[in-house]
Amino acid sequence: MTTDEVSAAPTTPSSPVGIHRVLEPVGAALPQAARRLDTRRELWPDEVRIAVETLNLDAASYRQLAEKHRAPGGLVDGSALRADVLAIVQERGKLQNPVTGSGGMLIGTVDEVGPASPLGLSVGDRVATLVSLSLTPLHLDDGLARWDGLSERVPAEGYAILFGRSIAAPLPGDLPPELSLMVMDVCGAPALVARVVQEYATRGRAPSVLVLGGAGKSGSLSLAAAADQGSGRRIAVVPHSAEAALLEGTGLADRVVVADARSPLGLSEAVAAAGGPADITVVCVDVPGCEQPAILSTADRGTIVFFSMATSFAAAALGAEGLAADVRMLVGNGYTPGHAAYALDLLRRTPAVRSLFESRLAH
Repeated sequence: MTTDEVSAAPTTPSSPVGIHRVLEPVGAALPQAARRLDTRRELWPDEVRIAVETLNLDAASYRQLAEKHRAPGGLVDGSALRADVLAIVQERGKLQNPVTGSGGMLIGTVDEVGPASPLGLSVGDRVATLVSLSLTPLHLDDGLARWDGLSERVPAEGYAILFGRSIAAPLPGDLPPELSLMVMDVCGAPALVARVVQEYATRGRAPSVLVLGGAGKSGSLSLAAAADQGSGRRIAVVPHSAEAALLEGTGLADRVVVADARSPLGLSEAVAAAGGPADITVVCVDVPGCEQPAILSTADRGTIVFFSMATSFAAAALGAEGLAADVRMLVGNGYTPGHAAYALDLLRRTPAVRSLFESRLAH
């Protein structure tokens, strides 16, 4: 990006979805699909600039980068990973993993508000952005010098730009900012799970719910949301005994199953032994290859909610066809009205979920 591109004041009309910030390909893409974004500090009238404090990489993106930079001895080269992330931001003007296509989110302080911004934010508000970094113009000033590259949470200095149709939520005063960030990063999952369970409830059913990755952030909140809306049996699948120990005795799941979510027969047999197949299956794991196992573990005319950015939606659709499975498949798009408030409320009301989040934060 040239100096003129960064410093020139905006002269073209703005778009509430950010098309005016797309530099490549010009006029042919929305910001998420764009190759490169304009990160100039100067705002269009409906924009907001955020002074960045912390970035949070989404799990699928961080896992891919960690595997890419894992040394033969098994340790992750944090310096190389950090350099990779910096190169992505510098090249694209946003944080979008070129392999997974995903990004993450951030927390920061509102630095400037355009006179026509509809977001209701004021200078000085501490907020979490609820739109992906894969579509958010982002400029970094510190070279990520305070980040060791060994976790998804990234201390950073710089700024980000929100569009007229972006979403941001003020950080609650009763929770640590880092804890709020972790919850808001996955808040779309429990909100959609709650909606799907409610659909079954209106038909007089208490659906059984299966969560793949039940001890994770989105998984544990999804289990809590299912219970909150009156689900029936809840089954959590985790990859190993250490994660099973995190869930046992919490009441979040009626059964905790240790199984490989990538094994079609292994998973479906383990779920059947725990009382499945499930009416609703929620896929929260951040590894590829879970599409057909999830289909086989879901009851006829059941619902599968895919919340993993590692999901191949072609594999899901073609897999269901090949298995002659009559299932409804939903893409968790990360946004449901009121999703942040609902997820934070679940955390406050569910000590087991809060304990899981705090233990991960401490680790």
